[in-house]
Amino acid sequence: MAKGKAMVTYRAGSSLFHKMDPRIKIASLGCAIAVIVMAHNLWSYILAVLVTVGMCVGAKIRPKDSLGPVFYLFPFFIIIFLMNFFFYGKGRPWGKWWIFAPSLPGLLQGINVVVKVILVMAASACLLISTPPVEMTYALQSLISPLRFLGVPVGQIALIISVAIEFIPSLFEEFNLIKEAQTARGAQFESTNIFKRAKAYLPLFLPIFMTAFRRADELSLAMEARGYRTSKRKSAKRFASPSLRDWLILLVSALLVVAQAFLLKAGI
Repeated sequence: MAKGKAMVTYRAGSSLFHKMDPRIKIASLGCAIAVIVMAHNLWSYILAVLVTVGMCVGAKIRPKDSLGPVFYLFPFFIIIFLMNFFFYGKGRPWGKWWIFAPSLPGLLQGINVVVKVILVMAASACLLISTPPVEMTYALQSLISPLRFLGVPVGQIALIISVAIEFIPSLFEEFNLIKEAQTARGAQFESTNIFKRAKAYLPLFLPIFMTAFRRADELSLAMEARGYRTSKRKSAKRFASPSLRDWLILLVSALLVVAQAFLLKAGI
């Protein structure tokens, strides 16, 4: 699969989400994830889906852009579903063979977990596509800055997040290159047999881990050579005050969480 279809990265635009304060976007995403996680029945799932679709519309992104990673990680979702289906351990099993005990509650739980993960990924894609990595880093640092008074190393946490955001695209590109090389050697990544596909992916992880450690080591040496010190307080970007529109969006996001909590408590 092409990189553009699987990797969610920032794209310039003029959508509502692009114009929002990045701190409000992150807080609104947190509310959306809370709504998704609390979904437990038909009506609450409808609310979770509507919230996710609303975010995609606000960010002006197509379904295939927000769900690109979902198709790429399809084997991962199959594994999650099967683990819940066979090992959930609640309800009367349909049958039992060795350690496998499929049941209706396990089937429903597997679907529940997979759908929630997909919705969270789609909602998160709205933030990643509409926010530059640097802006996201500064916004996160601004949001967690009060923790500095509790002794939390806010600057170091922001640095870790920034490095992670910068490293993900390059590691993903490295992953694709290794995968193409393995495909040329006969690896069956597109096999209909899930076990053959899993076996084909195993040789990819060691080179990726080695690449990640090598780049981390190179980065640490470069930072030391330039006199970087984590103990020194760094300057941070100053954001303009959020607009009234931003506050209204955050208020609506919070009210949606309250509504979902009401549905959960009322059992509706």
